[in-house]
Amino acid sequence: MTSPPQTQPPEPFPDEFWVGVEQFNQGEYYACHDTLEALWMDAIAPQKPFYQGILQIAVGLYHLGNQNWHGAAILLGEGSNRLGPFEPTFGGIDVSGLVDHAHAWLSALQQTGPAGIEPLTNALTSGNPAEQATPIIPKIRALAD
Repeated sequence: MTSPPQTQPPEPFPDEFWVGVEQFNQGEYYACHDTLEALWMDAIAPQKPFYQGILQIAVGLYHLGNQNWHGAAILLGEGSNRLGPFEPTFGGIDVSGLVDHAHAWLSALQQTGPAGIEPLTNALTSGNPAEQATPIIPKIRALAD
């Protein structure tokens, strides 16, 4: 049986991680994927599944932005599940907040089905989900020290 992840990674996140966080938070999901994939490929536990979970959520949101319902639903679910063991926080990151927002988008996708994806896509890409009565756009938030 494996032990749960630590709340702190064994070493600080590299600068590239914070670049990926900024890209994610700006809605640049594909760029975030490229930035974090390089870290994920070379990482070891516990960072490796942590990076992968964020990558999967980023790619899920990228798919949502392109009206790919299936890709969005699968990757939002997989990313959220992969990050679950890191809740509530990991390395000063509010993992629970990110997972909660990703779950809300997944739930909205499941409720609308593939035929109803356009309003969700518009809300995500406009950056104003309140107008569409959709969930809060996920952000990666660092906790205050």
